[in-house]
Amino acid sequence: MKGRVVAWLSVLILFSQASMTKSEESVDPYLWLEEVRGEKALDWVKAHNESTLAVLKAQPGFQETYDKALDILNSKVRIPYPQIRGKYLYNFWQDEKNERGLWRRTTLAQYRRSSPKWEVLLDIDQLCREENEKWVFKGASGLYPDYNRFLVQLSRGGGDAVVVREFDADARQFVKDGFYLPEAKSDVSWRDRDSIYVGTDFGAGSLTESGYPRVAKLWRRGTPLSSAELVFEGDVKDVEVGCATINTPERRYDVIHRGITFYTANTFVIENGTPLKIEIPDDADFGGFFKNQMLVRLKSNWTLGRSTYKQGSLIGIDYDKYLKGDRAFSVIVEPNDRSNVVSYAGTRDILLVLMLNNVRSELHAFRLKDGRWAGVQVDAPKLGTLGIVSTNEWSNQYFLSYQGFLTPTSLYHVSDEGKMKKLKTLPPFFNAKGLVTEQLETISKDGTKVPYFVVRSQKMKTDGTNPTLLYSYGGFEIEMLPSYSATTGAAWLAKGGVYVLANIRGGGEFGPAWHQAALKENRQRAYDDFAAVAEDLIRRGVTSPEHLGIMGGSNG
Repeated sequence: MKGRVVAWLSVLILFSQASMTKSEESVDPYLWLEEVRGEKALDWVKAHNESTLAVLKAQPGFQETYDKALDILNSKVRIPYPQIRGKYLYNFWQDEKNERGLWRRTTLAQYRRSSPKWEVLLDIDQLCREENEKWVFKGASGLYPDYNRFLVQLSRGGGDAVVVREFDADARQFVKDGFYLPEAKSDVSWRDRDSIYVGTDFGAGSLTESGYPRVAKLWRRGTPLSSAELVFEGDVKDVEVGCATINTPERRYDVIHRGITFYTANTFVIENGTPLKIEIPDDADFGGFFKNQMLVRLKSNWTLGRSTYKQGSLIGIDYDKYLKGDRAFSVIVEPNDRSNVVSYAGTRDILLVLMLNNVRSELHAFRLKDGRWAGVQVDAPKLGTLGIVSTNEWSNQYFLSYQGFLTPTSLYHVSDEGKMKKLKTLPPFFNAKGLVTEQLETISKDGTKVPYFVVRSQKMKTDGTNPTLLYSYGGFEIEMLPSYSATTGAAWLAKGGVYVLANIRGGGEFGPAWHQAALKENRQRAYDDFAAVAEDLIRRGVTSPEHLGIMGGSNG
């Protein structure tokens, strides 16, 4: 096991060596690595891959571990996560026979079966062969409410730039002379059957410095893209600008998003052809509409008149009253300093709010009656991670997922009557017998309490000799939650390793304040938290410096 820790660390050391510069003032000698497809960069990657692979292959049991991981990753036993769109459930599926994937749909009745019958709408592998392109499916935006037309996004090689093509789902083919956008970092949304909102590369001055759309236009069917009507334009220093239609059973809202920075934005709603700015804090999340309630999640305290709405709260107001000048928002959820609103989604009558309470998932269902919100906690599986998979605005049905470190992922369907039934579940990919999960807490350098999860054997001895892998992220208000990793379980836990997940600042475990506490000049706090967890593991005798490996990806 010690050899595997060394292997993990060798990858991190190689990366850190490639990233260091002599000083902030000197020219980065590794700037050429930014050319991700450059010959020199690819040769560098190849060389380091080979040297790292040599270390890995030298470890006892490497081939057995590799083969087991490959079997898991190639397993046909996976959950086809559904998206409810109209009367169908849509899914994108990839396997060894469909490397690029199948975009397909089925009915709820079929989906309930162990082997549903799927209608294939688009075979991406076949499309690649026909058009001699390496297409990657990047999603499809459907036309409300029937969803018989889609704007399909295809990327050459998987990059951010996409080609947009109109697709007829009933005919299962692209629409001849339909809406089409050439390759660009585009933003598109249906307005109605014969017009779409579009942000794309319209030529000089139409993009921000980040390379995303700066202007949003309305493009009508049968007219050239060059004649699209200007709806809104932002500043060249903005991150991006986009316009989209939000449809609800009650009404349609045409909404403009102006991303000023990564963490701040303005929102406008088009009223009588004119963009009306929604007066909320720039750092607040505009949450769309439910029952004509305009939803907002706050990232900082907000004082309006005599009322102060607390950071992290989810609040709402009747949109028509807002237009008339009313600013008395209702508080739907007000988290405390150890809880957080993770996400929310609406059905016909229910606003589902997924929360964390001390990094443990809870699902709450809120109903609006006579202008007041009333919520109850949904009786869902506990001590793991819940996820809202898909909802339906025309009924109260929805799909919910659940998983834990030692509990394979399951998919539940909740009926109109509120009855929850497990429809799909993954089999156990590793033997979890004798393994346990516990949540611990330590104190960081500045006195802040930092929680973390430990997955270990019940028989683990606290003698400091346990091979331990410590993982964390700490960024972008993304929470690190218990999840079922079959490969980690088979290659690490089942072989006696200890896995630790640290909930350090910078993430979203305890809401906006937890995230903001480790930004910019305070970034060191994330590292302090991580180090505190490592030291606590050593202090408790779980592991020791010689047996501790650390791991992170991207921001982590």
